[in-house]
Amino acid sequence: MIPSSLSRSFTRPLTSSQNIQPELSESTLRGLIERITEDLRDIEAFLPIKISTRRRERIREFLTAELNSLKQYERDFQRLNQESQVDYLLIKNYMERELRQLDLDCKQDEKASALIPFATILVDLCEARAFVLPINSQEAAQKLFEVQVGIAEVIEKVENESTAQSIEKPVAFRAARTIDALRDHLNEWYLFYKGYDPSFDWWVSSPYGIVEKGLQNISAIVRDRLVGIKAGDDGAIVGQPIGREGLLADLRAEMIPYSPEELISIGEKEFDWCIGELKKASSCMGLKSDWKQALEKVKNEYVEAGKQTQLVKKLFNEAVEFVEKHDLVTVPSVAKNAWQMFMMSPERQRVNPFFLGGDSIIVSYPTDTMDHEAKLMSMRGNNVHFARATVFHEMIPGHHLQMHVNARSKPYRRIFDSPFSVEGWALYWEFLLWDDERFVKTPENRIGMLFWRLHRCARIIFSIKFHLGQMAPQECIDLLVNAVGHEYATAEGEVRRSLSGEYSPLYQIGYMVGAIQIHAMRKEVVGQGIMSEKIFHDTFLKENRMPNEIMRALMLGKKLYPNYRPSWRFYSDAK
Repeated sequence: MIPSSLSRSFTRPLTSSQNIQPELSESTLRGLIERITEDLRDIEAFLPIKISTRRRERIREFLTAELNSLKQYERDFQRLNQESQVDYLLIKNYMERELRQLDLDCKQDEKASALIPFATILVDLCEARAFVLPINSQEAAQKLFEVQVGIAEVIEKVENESTAQSIEKPVAFRAARTIDALRDHLNEWYLFYKGYDPSFDWWVSSPYGIVEKGLQNISAIVRDRLVGIKAGDDGAIVGQPIGREGLLADLRAEMIPYSPEELISIGEKEFDWCIGELKKASSCMGLKSDWKQALEKVKNEYVEAGKQTQLVKKLFNEAVEFVEKHDLVTVPSVAKNAWQMFMMSPERQRVNPFFLGGDSIIVSYPTDTMDHEAKLMSMRGNNVHFARATVFHEMIPGHHLQMHVNARSKPYRRIFDSPFSVEGWALYWEFLLWDDERFVKTPENRIGMLFWRLHRCARIIFSIKFHLGQMAPQECIDLLVNAVGHEYATAEGEVRRSLSGEYSPLYQIGYMVGAIQIHAMRKEVVGQGIMSEKIFHDTFLKENRMPNEIMRALMLGKKLYPNYRPSWRFYSDAK
């Protein structure tokens, strides 16, 4: 256990930022962001257990102190150059968002606490090890015995039918994941002392083994009885809806001045546009307006097994040659000539059925371990025409180029990661190459490009409706299969990826909405002659990551304020 004296000293007010008089320069704000980034990283590494009350208090105290210190800049905000004003707004927005996330996590964990009443004991044991406090092995064994009793009591409750019906699946799933994390942390604690402290081994080895097994069992039982996931099966998709208020808070942080309902409407309008274009392309293929038949034809145009890597390389070179020939964006030599390709495992393809990209490209394609049906679905889902759009999205001019430049230009801003900027950039290029008649496209190519665009529209609809409680995971899968034309396996993988909790609630809408924002921004900046197209693209990359509204203000030289609020109605501006 943590002694009360240590607890008090650990939560003492921070003083590191007090009495610091700001120098009104860009380097000062950059240094501030870099220090906050590293300090947060150290705090989170020192106290890695996410449900820890001490961790949350420490982070909340740190962020609150830094926000109070940041107020020193408000008085002289207009004396800062615009780059520094942007940095001020970015770090302020970031810290306010982190504080809101702490509150949200606390509320969600409170709901799950009935299934992990023993969590505090385990957290205290592990954090005592972090503080390198002297360990009393007999007391530690007693604490593990108390955990053992707590686990047995929870299992009894879970196996009671009335209790099982009263706990929501997302709450139970969160509890199970927390139990898994606690088991990992307890294992690290045990291995730290085992073999080095003779009394520890004598007292703790037996109760630790019982608790370790108990945590494994209770996680499996909670998943089975309360979530519906059987042992060895990850088939169920659960997710954690955050509700309308949660969506509005995240939208404010991303500086999107639209309601969830307005964004659904945008998704539906863009969806209808895609259907109209799909019908045009299918007519050019001699299939009248039967776009689903055209899509089936396109899906069956895949390369034979073992040839996908060569297709990807060919498509990569095509994309690079096009943007360089037409001087659309700067492509550094290293970015062009030092990329790597890897193959995605069958297990990972369950969550990511298509390509992934960034530093490298990770190719989805069947392996000899997949059954016949799974092989065909993977090949159809990664056909030649889908792949053509995917490669320039993931590599150049998309994510690979973006990450290459971001790592070399104002890299301190990568902490302000936003799907509207990152995923929006890659999809924006799909918009641009669709519009550019110099980029040769057969009707089949158009079907492939439109499939992805339609898919991103559907993501807006199902992800927001899921978080509003209006769609269940199976309904999301059905939408992708029936309305977009996905293979069932790829639809299931996409929904699993969207709702698993590995991505932020707004991540999936960031593709289409972010692309619309950047497209509208280009119309203003390039259309008004403020920048050439190439300079616009280079500037977007070199300024690094931030909400697109702030990027627009930076490019247009708009006046900023310490309490800046989003107001850009980009969808109407894009029309």
